[in-house]
Amino acid sequence: MPVLRPPRCSRRPAALLVAGALSAATALSAATAHPAAADGPGWSAEPAPGTAAVRPGGARPYFFLAGAPGTVMEDSFALTNTGDRERTVTLRGADAHDAADGSLAVRPPGESAGPGVWIGFGAADTVRIPPRTRAVVPFTVTVPPDALPGDHPAAVLATEGGREVGVRVHLRVSGPTLAALTVEDVAVRGRGPAAVLAYTLVNRGNVRLAPALRLRAEGLFGELPGRGARALPVELLPGQRVALTEPWPGAPVLGRARFTLTVTAPGGARAVASGSAWFVPRETVARAGLGLLGLAAATAAALFLVRGRRARREPSQDGPPTAGPAPAPDPDPDPDHELTGASR
Repeated sequence: MPVLRPPRCSRRPAALLVAGALSAATALSAATAHPAAADGPGWSAEPAPGTAAVRPGGARPYFFLAGAPGTVMEDSFALTNTGDRERTVTLRGADAHDAADGSLAVRPPGESAGPGVWIGFGAADTVRIPPRTRAVVPFTVTVPPDALPGDHPAAVLATEGGREVGVRVHLRVSGPTLAALTVEDVAVRGRGPAAVLAYTLVNRGNVRLAPALRLRAEGLFGELPGRGARALPVELLPGQRVALTEPWPGAPVLGRARFTLTVTAPGGARAVASGSAWFVPRETVARAGLGLLGLAAATAAALFLVRGRRARREPSQDGPPTAGPAPAPDPDPDPDHELTGASR
């Protein structure tokens, strides 16, 4: 059973982390970190303060554990009951990933097949917390001997009364790592200042990526305004695909432009995608369409008139033959002369 202590007298629990976890956690992008504490009516859940704290005051936004295959790591989960009645909270581990909006998404109970099943709470997976009391619950992460190196996203979840609170677990298995990504499905949407570039980022490596993007463009008369390198508000987990859009306020109103998207991430990941697009104002398109329509109508009318004239000039094959000049009579051959007179 977990040790229950009042909030004022709580002490830091012993949390065994792999050496170097602090430096690795500090290297993570703070822009993509999401606060783990989920305070609500009655109770809250968050990582217990420990030596690997990455925020002032000892607060941790998530768990970070790193170790080799076959090792067992430990950390602690803090549950605080701020209400006036006892709470019964159920704990579990789960495979995790980022939702499209960047929020934490986890697999339902019984469907985890990866790092979620490496998390165990022993006999304390159900915890009863008296009113105005904090419970510090230890848990373990047992890395299988055949675990692949790289990042394995998981989460620790606490459930009570239909409410579920999740805390991220950034778990890294030591070994060769690969930071790689690709840019796919690039397309231009909109025209002029409202133009945007739609694209998809894919993490092809085995570590989490915090990507940054740079847009460069050229038109018929030279370089066009683009966008300098900036961090994207997304964290790419291994194997994850994310569809994004990038505003392009410097897109031309009229003409053809070529663009290049360059995406980089710490660890040496780099991907480039290029393309081109024609930009024509809608008014020009409408006028050109009306002109082509008028030209087609004039051409059809001209063909109709030409065919009508030909029909009037040429005889009809189905009607009676028309009268023509009478054929000249054949010249008479030597005529027969009549013999007259008396015979001699």
